[in-house]
Parts: sequence; structure tokens; C-alpha cells
Amino acid sequence: MTSRLHNLKIIDIPKVQDPRGNLAFIEKDVIPFAIKRVYYLYDVPSSAHRGGHAHKKLYQVLVALSGSFEVHLKDGETETKITLNKPDKGLLIVPGIWREIGNFSSGSVCLVLASEDYDESDYIRNYERFQLFKRS
Repeated sequence: MTSRLHNLKIIDIPKVQDPRGNLAFIEKDVIPFAIKRVYYLYDVPSSAHRGGHAHKKLYQVLVALSGSFEVHLKDGETETKITLNKPDKGLLIVPGIWREIGNFSSGSVCLVLASEDYDESDYIRNYERFQLFKRS
């Protein structure tokens, strides 16, 4: 099995620094896919976990707009943990990666940019099924 975790990437989101406050922007050349869906997680209790699934074909970029959280990633062979805490950094997650998001700080907001519209059939929500999917 080939590890897909090497395909994870931190994306630098362009920003304009200003004494009145910084401005970050996302344009089509910043994200390596066409954005079809945008959503965000907020008011997540620090003890809660989000995610707990993988996607068959969906690409995502996660951005900590406010606060911080940890993203636990597994490809069936290896695993890693990445802390997101800067609104000018995004984490690219490719298909075939199991993700769990946790350890949310107070007031954190997780922005998610997705390559596809919502499609329940693209989700793998059971880790044992994910492992079978990775072997096929």
C-alpha cells in the first residue's frame, strides 16, 4: 500500500498586512481545485470530535479562521496530526484519507473548501470499511 499522507500540503493563503487589520483572500489560483462547496464548523466544544470519515473522490482545504484545532489523518498505513491555528494557512486533504478533527480551542472556526457538492455516497464513515476500501 502506498502512503497518501505525502500528498497532504499546507497551502499559503495570500494576505495583505495592514495596521488596521490583515486581509486574506482565496482566489482560483490559490486552491488546487474548483471550489463547489464551502462550509464551516463553529461553537464546537473542546471535548468534541468532528470528521471521523474519509472521502472517495472529494478534495478539501481546511482553514482555522479563528482559534485552533488538531486534524488527525490516517491513510490506512501511516498517520499524522497537524495543528491548524493561522487563518493564512490551509490544509489540503486528498481523497482516501481518514480525518478526525478535535481539540478545538474556544471560539475556533474551521472553514472547509470542498471540490464537490455534498454526496453521501462519497463518504466512508466506518474505519473498518475505510481499511477495506484502501486495500481494494
